[in-house]
Amino acid sequence: MTTEPVDTFIRDRLPPADQQPEFLFDLPEFDYPERLNAAVELIDKGDPNALAVLNDSGSWTYRQMSDWSDRIARLLAEDEALVPGNRVLLRGPNCATMFAAWLGILKAGGVVVATMPILRAGEIRTIIDRAEVSHAIVDSRYLDDYRSAAGSAAKTPKLVTYDGDSGGELEDRLRRVAPGFKAVETHRDDVALVAFTSGTTGRAKGCVQFHRDVLIPADGFARHILQPQPGDRWACSAPIAFTFGLGMLLIFPWRFGGTAVTVEQPGPRALLEAVEKYRVTTLATAPTAYKVMTGIVDEHDISTLRTCVSAGEHLPVATWHAWHEATGHRLIDGIGATEMMHIFISASGDAIRPGSTGKAVPGYRTAVLDEDNAFRPSGSGRLAVKGPTGCRYFDDERQRDYVVAGWNITGDTFRIDDDGYCWFVARSDDMIISSGYNVAAPEVENALLLHPSVVECAVVGVPCPERGQKVKAFVILAGSITGDAVLAKALQDQVKAAIAPYKYPREIEFVAELPKTLTGKLQRFALRHKASS
Repeated sequence: MTTEPVDTFIRDRLPPADQQPEFLFDLPEFDYPERLNAAVELIDKGDPNALAVLNDSGSWTYRQMSDWSDRIARLLAEDEALVPGNRVLLRGPNCATMFAAWLGILKAGGVVVATMPILRAGEIRTIIDRAEVSHAIVDSRYLDDYRSAAGSAAKTPKLVTYDGDSGGELEDRLRRVAPGFKAVETHRDDVALVAFTSGTTGRAKGCVQFHRDVLIPADGFARHILQPQPGDRWACSAPIAFTFGLGMLLIFPWRFGGTAVTVEQPGPRALLEAVEKYRVTTLATAPTAYKVMTGIVDEHDISTLRTCVSAGEHLPVATWHAWHEATGHRLIDGIGATEMMHIFISASGDAIRPGSTGKAVPGYRTAVLDEDNAFRPSGSGRLAVKGPTGCRYFDDERQRDYVVAGWNITGDTFRIDDDGYCWFVARSDDMIISSGYNVAAPEVENALLLHPSVVECAVVGVPCPERGQKVKAFVILAGSITGDAVLAKALQDQVKAAIAPYKYPREIEFVAELPKTLTGKLQRFALRHKASS
């Protein structure tokens, strides 16, 4: 039984027990005490003198991060009237201030709702409304979209701002806050995070993770697959709004006495520069970034690198071999999901089979759901997984689609061989994965239709050597309007202004008609075939 937070909004909207997956806690690593606050476990129990965060603005020890997060928790609880269970939105790039705020929210008993910096106002407003966000901590450089979103939201959250790692309102206010804070003694099954899946719009899917869920990827995937060591320095391109980035850059370093190296604009070259400058030992990014870095890696000293992790999209075997030939490092591939908190299939060292994603991470089990709707340990079909984490959408009928007979159905088609190795085949739905980001085709279509020249359109993902997939739009124009490069550029700008810029169509083809069934349903497969032929 969990504690009784004052605000039970999220917990009251969890799916009923018969719609939740079967949870497996077979490993002794997952036998957590009932009273568990993930922030305390991560930052207050490390070597106080060890380095916790390092970036171009400075460095912070575990003691400093602990004190900083204590004062943020006190500020939230005493000055901003936060009560346990309230949702707090975080907005900004990865930096020490954001990490301290993340810790402080959990220490105060709050629920973190982190947002990707590249989201636009409409997407932010959806998250604020869906989660009934009560407070927000926002980097001042990202205030415009936030204020537009909050101003039109059903309820305006209380706002605290900061200026990256250089100070600002938050730092000024913390100078007047007494040090020390007794963290709320949350239950291991109290809500810690609501992570919204990328590529969502309208009724966005919020994935609920408990305090123990925060630690499970560290004590499972990281401990067994990555084999971290105290003093490791970790760098990752993903923002902590992605649970992939949250694990690789915040949870894993601190769980094992390491250092988070943050890079505000983490492109491929910037990542390599950080590896060289800060002597990074563990690097994590998407396959497309590794592909780019392969061509420029010899310009940098990466001699400190020991572990390279790839996730976010399918890792092409050619990219694996190219990175291995250029660096001598075997890429550790992995598949995870926001619903599952982090990676649940992977392999490292001699267990790696290039082209395979790997095997079930210790604590997890895999199967395929075949055409006969039977779960089988090997063969081809929709990937099914169960383990110590699993899907809990709040207030969402799509829970029934993701969880079937206790298994989490991820939306990917895989082949599992007789040795238990999992081989990616394709996405099971129309979600486009481009450079590790999820792009929902209907969302891009809606943005295109805002332009007065567009009568009808369809968006699909097509193969792209740089991005894995790229977004392509087929557009029918109004009347006698002629499609040309100028109009294509205008439509791309339209999408960038309406939704997160990474979702814009990299290619636009003007057509007279779209393939449809006799009932008028769009045939996306025909467009994908047309685009790749």
